[in-house]
Amino acid sequence: MADPDRSEELKELFWKELSSSPFVMIGLQGVEDSRTRPWTAQVDQADGADKKDGGTIYFFGAKSEALVKGLSETDRVVCTYVAKGHDVFAHIHGTLHTVEDRALVEKLWNPFVASWYKDGKDDPDLQLLRFDTERAEIWKSESGATLVAAALRLVGRDPGKDHQRENQAEVAL
Repeated sequence: MADPDRSEELKELFWKELSSSPFVMIGLQGVEDSRTRPWTAQVDQADGADKKDGGTIYFFGAKSEALVKGLSETDRVVCTYVAKGHDVFAHIHGTLHTVEDRALVEKLWNPFVASWYKDGKDDPDLQLLRFDTERAEIWKSESGATLVAAALRLVGRDPGKDHQRENQAEVAL
């Protein structure tokens, strides 16, 4: 596993990448239809918080969607993330909760979200969801890693262990 400094670096990199490409795949655990589906994360940072520390992740969804309906069976979710440059990957576990907070809807609302809801913020199918993250595994992919791995194999070192130590961490988000 990565050292604590490297873990913090990977965590900061995740938040940076998520802010520029907020698209994830989410699925409910332990339900019949556990397929993951694409969602767009909305990160709400506390006032005065440092961007590198992330924030609370929210999603706008529809009450009629399978994932939102499935919350009655379980709130356990798994979320996967791939940065747009395919250089950061994450696998996140946590819980998903419905939120009834008009002020928060107002704060997070944007033209992209608006395009999905015929009646805007007053659409009866609109549901705000909060993702309470518990843990995440984050991986960083570096260009040229295959060549480095081949070179390490030639000198008798295990490239997988070296790569994992440097480029993977389990963190709390």
